[in-house]
Amino acid sequence: MPAAIGTLSIVATPIGNYQDITLRALEVLKAADCIICEELREGSTLLKKLNLPPKPLITLNEHNEKQQIADIAVRLAQGQQLALVSDCGTPVFADPGAALIREISEMGFPVTPIPGPSSLMAAFSILDFKLERYFFAGFLPRDPQTRQAELLRLRAMRVPVVLMDTPYRLDRLLDEVARAFGKGHPLTLACDLTLPTEQIFRGPAAEVRQAVNGRKAEFILILHESSSPGPRTPQRDRPPR
Repeated sequence: MPAAIGTLSIVATPIGNYQDITLRALEVLKAADCIICEELREGSTLLKKLNLPPKPLITLNEHNEKQQIADIAVRLAQGQQLALVSDCGTPVFADPGAALIREISEMGFPVTPIPGPSSLMAAFSILDFKLERYFFAGFLPRDPQTRQAELLRLRAMRVPVVLMDTPYRLDRLLDEVARAFGKGHPLTLACDLTLPTEQIFRGPAAEVRQAVNGRKAEFILILHESSSPGPRTPQRDRPPR
């Protein structure tokens, strides 16, 4: 392996507002020989929105990650600088890339984080209680009975729980949370963070569900500890102007 090997940079990109890109991320993306992304369309759109020149794109998703590792390793061995991005936010945490990083690291190639936007950290930053610990549950299983059983298990943990799901399942998830944790359980729901449609809901599960009422949005749902105080009625923060 030559001395001048390439580096794989894990680059956080905006979760909605493209002005949130960091100066360092711009430099890394501009200098990269190739961008690794989940979808070619999303990768191309990102470069255009950031006014960056077109770059060769490699797709990396849950279906082809293992197959792409060999090609990426060859590029790094040739000295290419590669940047991994997700559709938005910080890569790998809830997206493909872990297997790539593991094998690339074992081969001796450097992997470096380029920190920046994260929907999880953004949601944490607007909590109205001190977060000392939490459990990231992510996406629940799709089977209804399994989902409910998992929610009951999470309730027994007695720590703040973070949940995610697709926009069209937001109402369903809030209904399930109300059944498992109780209609009065306090929670914080952050919708469409950094976008003009951004809205934060705080309050008991059943009342937040009523306030949301069919809205479809990218979201982070944080269920407070059972002992955490919460407002009696849901509050909606005004979106930024």
